[in-house]
Formats: sequence, structure tokens, C-alpha cells
Amino acid sequence: MNRRIAAVALAGSFAAALASVAAPASAEDKMAGKEKCYGVAMKGQNDCAAGAGTTCAGTAKVDYQGNAWKAVPAGSCVTMKTPKGMGSLTPIKM
Repeated sequence: MNRRIAAVALAGSFAAALASVAAPASAEDKMAGKEKCYGVAMKGQNDCAAGAGTTCAGTAKVDYQGNAWKAVPAGSCVTMKTPKGMGSLTPIKM
């Protein structure tokens, strides 16, 4: 019975090792060719890290929240027009 337990444990370890190799792309990889654009996300549709009072993705309280960002194609942020102005590469003071 001990060999069976050892075999199962070994198989589990091997599966975990394979899963880590096939893990999804890192956050840096997901941002390749993109930039953080502040002030363009709709309520509840921001990407991660929306500043004080929020925890992560989907936490923007209002449309076009100045400290909430959305990943957009690199070079497009400052040309995005919103009812509150243009997109910004840095957080917009509210």
C-alpha cells in the first residue's frame, strides 16, 4: 500500500510540474504591445490596480474613473476621446 501512495504522490508532483511549465502567460506577456490607459474604462470594466478604494479588475466605481486603467494597444491611449477628455498614460486626478 505504501508503494501505491508513493506512486500517486509522484504522479501528482509530476502533474504539478507539467502544469507550471504550461502555465498561462505572465502579466508582462499579456501587456506586450499594450499600455495602461487611465480614464477610459467604463464602470466595472477596468483592468487591475485602479487605485485607492479598489482592489483590482472590475472595481471602477464610475465610467471614465481617473485612477482606473484599461490595457489598450500601445500608442493609442492619448488619442482616445472620452466625455471627460482624453485618455492618459498616468492616473488622472479626480
